[in-house]
Amino acid sequence: MSIAAQASLYPLRQTSIGPPIREAVRVFRQHGLETRIGEMSTLVWGEEGALFAALQEAFRQAAACGDAVMVVTLSNACPAPEEA
Repeated sequence: MSIAAQASLYPLRQTSIGPPIREAVRVFRQHGLETRIGEMSTLVWGEEGALFAALQEAFRQAAACGDAVMVVTLSNACPAPEEA
């Protein structure tokens, strides 16, 4: 099943928030997911297994850098970018 996610990553108490966020996007793409980067969140589309694995890996990578919060909204009803 193909699903979509809106993921917002908030690195806490870190000198620079950019590296953990860029790493999360890299992880999403490495898992073969389509991504659309926004100002406050990243939209991600793909197969359910790949998406959940990527979310888990992205959070683990961010947590390895320090405290982090990740907020995720999932949907099986959102069209993929090429369908919108």
